[in-house]
Amino acid sequence: MRRTKVSDIIKSEEIGKEFLVKGWVRTRRGNKNVSFIALNDGSTIHNLQIVADVEKFDEELLRRVTTGASIAVTGTLNPSQGSGQQVEILAQALDVIGDCDVNVYPLQPKKHSLEFLREIAHLRFRTNTFSAVARVRHAMIFAVHSFFSSKGFVNIHTPIITASDAEGAGEMFQVTTLDLNNLPKTDDGKVNYANDFFGKSTNLTVSGQLEGELAAMGLGEIYTFGPTFRAENSNTTRHLAEFWMIEPEMAFYELEDNMDLAEEFLKYLIKYALDNCMDDLKFLSARLQEEEKNKKAEDRSMELIEKMQFVLANDFCRLTYSEAIEILKNSKPNKKGQFKYPVEGYGVDLQSEHERYLVEKHFKKPVILTNYPKEIKAFYMKMNQDEKTVRAMDVLFPQIGEIIGGSQREENYDKLVKRMNEMNVPAEQMSWYLDTRRFGTVPHSGFGLGFERLMLFVTGMGNIRDVIPFPRTPNNAEF
Repeated sequence: MRRTKVSDIIKSEEIGKEFLVKGWVRTRRGNKNVSFIALNDGSTIHNLQIVADVEKFDEELLRRVTTGASIAVTGTLNPSQGSGQQVEILAQALDVIGDCDVNVYPLQPKKHSLEFLREIAHLRFRTNTFSAVARVRHAMIFAVHSFFSSKGFVNIHTPIITASDAEGAGEMFQVTTLDLNNLPKTDDGKVNYANDFFGKSTNLTVSGQLEGELAAMGLGEIYTFGPTFRAENSNTTRHLAEFWMIEPEMAFYELEDNMDLAEEFLKYLIKYALDNCMDDLKFLSARLQEEEKNKKAEDRSMELIEKMQFVLANDFCRLTYSEAIEILKNSKPNKKGQFKYPVEGYGVDLQSEHERYLVEKHFKKPVILTNYPKEIKAFYMKMNQDEKTVRAMDVLFPQIGEIIGGSQREENYDKLVKRMNEMNVPAEQMSWYLDTRRFGTVPHSGFGLGFERLMLFVTGMGNIRDVIPFPRTPNNAEF
């Protein structure tokens, strides 16, 4: 008999039909007459109750049916006699596929802290929380590709190993095959990368944007979705050393087109989650409310599903960086010294607390900020006519702050070279990038969405390490 997934069985109305189900035991309880086994195979947040008549099965076999063991059960589908489920399986045959030593198995049927579960990331998929997060993550991956494919975008795989620093931050992981115990040196004592695999210094990429721009100059509209890396020595709840980025680049798009696409994209993803992940979202919402029940009302997060519907229900408010600074400078939290980073005037780089104030307190809707000072943005952003600001845009969300960053790119060759020189970006090493401005240049734009930032929003998880299967952070490269 072919196995049927738990997710299909619990929705089945074929009472009396025989099914074969396989999965892992979450709990087993009962008495001398009957055992109730909660079985889960990862296909749904819901467990399937297996009812096993003790007289039908060998005592030693039932003793092996412990939390964590994998089993196969053949039985008939019955209406459930107990609360918590609509149907259950009345076991006719039962086999233990894989035993589990309950004396050392770390996932006992009790509440575990997220910190502890990070230490056993190889097993946390078996918990309700992380199986729910994994299923939502899969749905969001599918939705990303579905959205762009429906709009005629081409998916491009950009290099993971690169010789350029797209952000100019310098916080990159180096890639080398050189013998670190016997590095070749040049006459002036520097490492001789001519002997390295690529013949030059290379790193793991921080962004696929620059290569994405090249593709957009021939294909029109493209997007990348791949791993990116940043060697930032940060242990905050918002930073990873390895994370995934979604980066569309569009020829003939100006800043307004870019903002329109970003808003449409985010709303599509959120609606997809609500339409396809409701069981998991309800569980994650209840988990978050339980976690925050002892907080003051004003400190609690917005209910998860309500927060997602809030984004769908509102047009994103659009304003300039200058307008935002005036709002923040004159806000009560700023005047009363309640911001950790006071806003004194034009030129400050906005922090998460400022972004969240604009979204959650002032406008009470998602916000898109535009026209940032050139000093706090990257070299490739198009300069405005005032030559003081650039055509940047950041999308701000409740509880997350910035979720998307993007801009109209500078398409003018001379202006781009000038900007690169001002910011000490080696133009001579990026002739391939500048060529797109020499050969049939066009206005173009793009943005980046950190996938794990999106996952924080749609799952309600508070730490970015809990929305990626195996987080990479300073001093942590386990599993």
